[in-house]
Amino acid sequence: MKKHYRHENDCLNCGAALQGKYCHVCGQENLEIKETFGHMMNHAISDYFHFDHQFFHTLKPLLFKPGYLTNEYMAGRRAQYLHPVKMYIFISLVYFLLVFQQKSGPVQINQPPGSLKEIAKAADQINHTPYLSAQAKKKSINELYLDGGYKMENNHWVIDTSRKARQRAEENKHVVNPSTSDTTYEEYMANQQKLPEAKRDGWFERYYNQKAFAINTQKIDLVETIEDSLKHNFPKMMFLLLPLFALILMVTFYRSKKFYVEHLIYAFHLHCFIFLFLSIILLVEFIVPATWKTFNGWLAFAAVIAILWYVYKSLRVVYHRSRWRTIFKMIGMYLMYFLSFLVCISLLVMITIFTAA
Repeated sequence: MKKHYRHENDCLNCGAALQGKYCHVCGQENLEIKETFGHMMNHAISDYFHFDHQFFHTLKPLLFKPGYLTNEYMAGRRAQYLHPVKMYIFISLVYFLLVFQQKSGPVQINQPPGSLKEIAKAADQINHTPYLSAQAKKKSINELYLDGGYKMENNHWVIDTSRKARQRAEENKHVVNPSTSDTTYEEYMANQQKLPEAKRDGWFERYYNQKAFAINTQKIDLVETIEDSLKHNFPKMMFLLLPLFALILMVTFYRSKKFYVEHLIYAFHLHCFIFLFLSIILLVEFIVPATWKTFNGWLAFAAVIAILWYVYKSLRVVYHRSRWRTIFKMIGMYLMYFLSFLVCISLLVMITIFTAA
């Protein structure tokens, strides 16, 4: 559908004198104000497919030309490609939706704390204890299986799905052990006041015990709370880690004379590839039957090799280092990033625990 342009040469948005169909100052198109429904929809769809065209035009170099997009962006050739931040937001959204969809499912509260194999191993150790009588061994082994959530059925131990087993599992998952033998927080604080000031617990230990007693009293499922916190905050944490990863790149390749923003652009492109590639792997795993465990194992191994190769190749293309120097810098980069990742996860878990009750 043909667009209807204004005859006047002034921009309605910023007032600049026009030298074509688009304003050279603000970029607004010089379209008629009063347009038909068809013209409005045509304009909106054109903008949408412009984004669509940019996205699919960016996919090929992103997947198959490591480092190419970063060099193109820094060289100023950007119009035909999707902006790295916009691309990261879209791809990461798709990836995390797939990850959480894969991990979601019905919660089984009757799952025993130990596997049958682990309990059988412990039972074998009891059988080989020399000072126990046969009756004592049998009693201890039975208690071991019962506490593990199993029952005897047709001379075989099977998972006990009775109400008692579910109740026992439900009660056990709320327990957080305080660092004291006191039964309540009030009793703990009263005993602390009786001690000399030098022997009293510090602020952190008192705060931990306060939270532990509160979690046990309110019967908060701490594991589920931490999982929910990670589920909602992990994408945000990964986005906040990107500037830190760019800083690691800046330190690792300090002789490259690149500005911080150049390292940041590479960080966005690299994470876009990783999330997009892992999304494809997840889609393949959805299609492949769960019984194909060998195939899934080889697929995961191939994914790790492909990502490592991509990181190596993209670093060589962007930073122009020799093979071995790139490999050594990759190792150092990985260690620093992995340590930063662990620190962030630990902080997130600690904040979740301390704000749970």
